[in-house]
Amino acid sequence: MGKVARAGVVRTPLDQDRSRNVKHVHAGKVRDLYTDGDTLLLVASDRVSVYDVSLPTPIPDKGALLTQLSNWWFEFFADIPNHVLSTTDVPAEFAGRAVRVKPLKMVLVECVARGYLVGSGWKEYQRSGSVCGVALPAGLREGDRLPEPIFTPTTKVSDTGHDEPMTFDQVIEQEGREIAERLRERTLDLYTRGAAHAAERGVIIADTKVEFGWDGDVLTLGDELLTSDSSRFWPAAEWEPGRPQRSFDKQFVRDWATSTGWDKEPPGPEIPADIVAATRNKYIEAYQLITGRTW
Repeated sequence: MGKVARAGVVRTPLDQDRSRNVKHVHAGKVRDLYTDGDTLLLVASDRVSVYDVSLPTPIPDKGALLTQLSNWWFEFFADIPNHVLSTTDVPAEFAGRAVRVKPLKMVLVECVARGYLVGSGWKEYQRSGSVCGVALPAGLREGDRLPEPIFTPTTKVSDTGHDEPMTFDQVIEQEGREIAERLRERTLDLYTRGAAHAAERGVIIADTKVEFGWDGDVLTLGDELLTSDSSRFWPAAEWEPGRPQRSFDKQFVRDWATSTGWDKEPPGPEIPADIVAATRNKYIEAYQLITGRTW
């Protein structure tokens, strides 16, 4: 793809082809969104984002790996409405890393399910004994499995651009009780069923983030689903609470970026070639284990 401008304008061959009704409308940290008539094209790049900053070094095949893993999960959860219209009816230059989707009116809640105590949840638990208002038993260690999965939503705050924790009561206040309960129930169902499948394949899904929108009056899955960018994947055979876990996801890049002394503000550091190669291999390993397919 062409260069991504900070103002959100992308110039690609599609923009130059006036015979096609494709228009770039948004450049995210790792995805680009195009309109095509009354549908959308969601295109995954090879960019990697940590701490809400897109790093300057791409991870080869990342966009295709995440797109195809997400598509596999959408098929796995065929009983839950999702935004995908086609995985193949996309421009040739985007093949394998794009999907044609329905436009949704997105719910302004990022729905997070946690089955293990890690990351920001672990930090909050150390301070308060709870995560997003959900009280947890005393004495838990980093990486411990929780007694049952919990719903710990976040939202985007426009003045910071970072995800901010929400309590369930805040979701009720924003969306109403009925919708809040549906979001929680659907998120925990997706996590529980997905984690059970992954466990059979030797992968722990420690947590995950999903997003929903409205297709008319139908609550519909959007964005991505149970990928190495939206979830924490750990090798089950190596799980040992009380320490950081080896991961199949971008936590590896987060850990490397933190070790450089970077202040987590733009611009991010260039990623060395060995870290790029190792990260790509982790994405491939997760894809192959979960789907049973060869990359």
